[in-house]
Amino acid sequence: MNMRMVFRLMAAFTLLSAALWIGPALNLWEAWPALWIRILLTITPLGLMIWLYLSLIRPMSTIFTGMELLRAQDFASRLTSVGQFDADRLVEMFNGMMDRLKSERLRVKEQNHFLHLLIEASPLGIAILDFDGRISECNSAMLEFLSVPGIDMVKGLYFDEVEGDIAAEIAKVPDGSTMTVRLSDTKVIRCSRLSFMESGFHRPFIIVEGLTDEVMKAEKAAYGKVIRLIAHEVNNTMAGVNSLLQTLSDVLEDSVADPDIMAALESCRERCDSLGRFITSYANVVKIPDLVLRPVDLNSLLTSVFPFLESMVAGRVKLSLLTAIEPVVVDADPVLLEQVLVNVVKNAVESIGDKPDGEIRVSVLPAFNGIEIADNGPGISSEAAGKLFSPFFSTKRGGQGLGLMFVSEILHRHDCRFSLRTDREADHLTRFRISFPVE
Repeated sequence: MNMRMVFRLMAAFTLLSAALWIGPALNLWEAWPALWIRILLTITPLGLMIWLYLSLIRPMSTIFTGMELLRAQDFASRLTSVGQFDADRLVEMFNGMMDRLKSERLRVKEQNHFLHLLIEASPLGIAILDFDGRISECNSAMLEFLSVPGIDMVKGLYFDEVEGDIAAEIAKVPDGSTMTVRLSDTKVIRCSRLSFMESGFHRPFIIVEGLTDEVMKAEKAAYGKVIRLIAHEVNNTMAGVNSLLQTLSDVLEDSVADPDIMAALESCRERCDSLGRFITSYANVVKIPDLVLRPVDLNSLLTSVFPFLESMVAGRVKLSLLTAIEPVVVDADPVLLEQVLVNVVKNAVESIGDKPDGEIRVSVLPAFNGIEIADNGPGISSEAAGKLFSPFFSTKRGGQGLGLMFVSEILHRHDCRFSLRTDREADHLTRFRISFPVE
């Protein structure tokens, strides 16, 4: 029985009941129907109303309850059958829809959780920006690249508002582009600025990939192979030439009276020896001995090597030493670390040149668990900053680019973080800062 028929019957019984009660009172007819007939006809509409409530009003209440569950996103609750065919079909459809929504929501939640774990465990630095380009989320790798302890330090900032070389380079990457950058501390990174769709709009995100180890291994393998090949060929040739020159000198020493000839032969031998030393200096870069690590107090190390550094400077610049109050102990190879200090101070002296008020300050930095060598030379140009530790690159006329190659190799073997940069905004000092790993 459908709802339209129910309403028609209710109307008919109501009119008939009213006629049976009101008709005799108005003398429309003389005979009153039996009392039970009148009562039955009166009760029937009431029964139909109760049936209508059970069939229509209560199912509507159930539907409203389902709507409230949807509004509250409560996908775990279910509606119960009400005993009315049409309403029960709606209840069945609603419960099926809730099951599918719950399953889909659970699947999306599991995928998002997996994606979050994947991003967090990734060695790639990933930062998600808001639609205005401000930092919204970062994984641990990105925080490490930016050298910040937590997301609260950078959340809501533009990358050009974050301190550090990496953030400055990220800010320069155009939308949809990828750039590979070599920083002043020998780090090589690849930065990509991409986007994904959210709410119909492009939302940007940043990916930073560290390439330092791969690039350094490739560079070392390349220049090591070239150096060994050149050294082998040149040394073999120079050995033969030196032997011939020595034989020629011995033969002509007593028979030739012209001193110019002997001087020319001696000059040739000296040039051969000089070329041999030149090639040997390159070969030594790829033959750095293995580290012999032991606990080293940086205060004691600098104090012991400082007299040698003073003799090397020889009064050309003012050299000062600033040690820490407490011992700063690191695991290092003291012999190789002394070589690093000698090379860095030597570079600083050559950078200062003939400047009359040249000064070099060697300091122990407990806060950085390391050492700093600062000088007031002319500084490093922005063009040269990214190439300083590249193989064979030198800013000095006639320089071979070996010193910083040697320094970089040793410090990387120590797992040190280091940087060489000039502060153009504050004191204009050039600082070589070395930080040892903290256990």
